[in-house]
Amino acid sequence: MFLRQLTYLIALDRYRHFSRAAESCGVSQPALSAAIRQMEAELGITIIRRTRRFNGLTDEGRRVLEWARQTLAALDGLRQEAAFAQEIAGGTLSIGLMPPAMQTIPLLLESFRTAVPGLHLQVRMGSSADTIHRLRQQQLDLGLVYLDQIPDDSPFDTLPLYTEQHVLVAVEPLILPPGRQDWTTLADLPLCLLEPEMRSRQIVDAAFRGAGVMPGVVLETNSLEVLYGELLAGRLASILPVAALPTHTGHAHLQVRPLGPCTAPEVGLVRLTASLPTALSTRIWNTAMGLHMRDVFTIG
Repeated sequence: MFLRQLTYLIALDRYRHFSRAAESCGVSQPALSAAIRQMEAELGITIIRRTRRFNGLTDEGRRVLEWARQTLAALDGLRQEAAFAQEIAGGTLSIGLMPPAMQTIPLLLESFRTAVPGLHLQVRMGSSADTIHRLRQQQLDLGLVYLDQIPDDSPFDTLPLYTEQHVLVAVEPLILPPGRQDWTTLADLPLCLLEPEMRSRQIVDAAFRGAGVMPGVVLETNSLEVLYGELLAGRLASILPVAALPTHTGHAHLQVRPLGPCTAPEVGLVRLTASLPTALSTRIWNTAMGLHMRDVFTIG
């Protein structure tokens, strides 16, 4: 049995006419009729009710028709997967990531590699503004940024992943009181913070201003590694997004405390809108839609 015979049967059921079905398949009517008869002979059943013209399918024919539809649908899916595999063979995905979202990297990369095992990944750290600029210049495929930095009329698709939450952190010998901390109680703490030009720091500064507090900032840096060094040495406390907390603390016990009201922007993926996205882009975007990060980067 040939796949063309299944195609002929589906066309015959659609058009209910031998000549029109044959025309839609690009063959002559005798060729189509002969192919159907050959299929009946191979299966040992009558598929078509015949008089001088098409008179519908037999009960057995309707069952064969359903099987034919499923077979051709499965074949179409196989062709799409083959085309996808061919298109992304050796594919590369470049991602721009802002430092306050550092701990999302393992989750994102693991999910993308699972979806596309042969994927080659490039990760570039930079501010939201830098990432958005590079996306516009088509130097990046994806960006993880603050979504409130994306204008409504911009040429981007956006996918929210989680809401940023800032927390107070320290290790001994600095001791933090238990429970949720109010911004007004942080004035006497020696702090190491990200630089004022960074969006995450601007959110922290706005919270201090709202509480009428002048914080004691001892160190400012654009490097999380430098900030982690001071924090884990127990010399300074810090205020960081949950997604920027250090995961490797050695023997130090990281004290983490929720803070009072604070601006909580959405963090998510951004890509340039494309009228015909590639199979790789579609697979990665759909994979990201299935991620559940909100609980991962939230502390009660």
